[in-house]
Amino acid sequence: MHFGMPTLIECPSLEQSLRLCSDLGLDFIEINMNLPEYQLDQLDVESAIKLFQQYGKFPTFHLDENLNVCDFNISVADAYIDTVIRTISLAKHLNSPIINMHMAEGVFFTLPERKLYLFEQYKPQYLNRLRQFRDACDEAIGNDNITICIENCGIYQAFQREGICALLESPHFALTYDVGHDYCVGNGNEEFVMSRVEKLKHMHLHDATETRNHLTLGTGKIDFADKLAQARENNCRCVLEIKTLESLQQSVAYLKSITESVVNPIVQKTLQPSVTDMSANNEKLDVFQVLFKGREDVHARRWESQDGKKCGFNKLIK
Repeated sequence: MHFGMPTLIECPSLEQSLRLCSDLGLDFIEINMNLPEYQLDQLDVESAIKLFQQYGKFPTFHLDENLNVCDFNISVADAYIDTVIRTISLAKHLNSPIINMHMAEGVFFTLPERKLYLFEQYKPQYLNRLRQFRDACDEAIGNDNITICIENCGIYQAFQREGICALLESPHFALTYDVGHDYCVGNGNEEFVMSRVEKLKHMHLHDATETRNHLTLGTGKIDFADKLAQARENNCRCVLEIKTLESLQQSVAYLKSITESVVNPIVQKTLQPSVTDMSANNEKLDVFQVLFKGREDVHARRWESQDGKKCGFNKLIK
């Protein structure tokens, strides 16, 4: 499991972000492509490759939040699809494993009794466009190890869930679970995500209350012991999606304070600088022993049917 940080307004250059990432002992940076300095025509790819190699980190990408590959204006939709295809190419150059995207709900009409979402009204066109987008991404990714993860914001509408299921038919699409966004909507997406837990590859961690999110970890109402256990079980990459330098530093300190007592020590290890080929043998052995240590809070209990014809074992947690 790896932990990362977003690019911050307070760190306007990639090198500043990488230096902070290294100082905090994190593993990767999620590049926010809403920012002008991280537009595809602004990013110096060769310099970025050298910087990531220098600091021993890797990037993930957060696509423009306005992204709408199903816009009924075909020119607009095609421009967004082209942006994703070009981002896939960039991800290949920078060895990025994850591209994060929002699932646009599109335009709605406010009727006397309800909101009418145009993607629901014209759902066949919507789903057809999503399938075309999925197929284009599949072709662009090819055999590379890149996954496009769909992030929850508000509660998914029924047509969005159907669209997500269409995207998830591809091995190149998966899910991001944003725990702060979901808390603000009463955890309304948790069942949908966890019923497809094999597709959960990425998480955004930030604290929240009923009305506010992107808070410093430990200052809201989220049980991060539970969320970290979910992340660990599914080997998710986790972004501490905190928006200010001070809050990010406090969140890393909070995360370190809780991981040793409530989560397997592998999490604590991932918050330290990475062990490399140049590390001492005892450091390599320490990592090996942590990675391959079994859980001490789990044991098996044998069961047998009343007629004695069937038996097996159930997992029990102390």
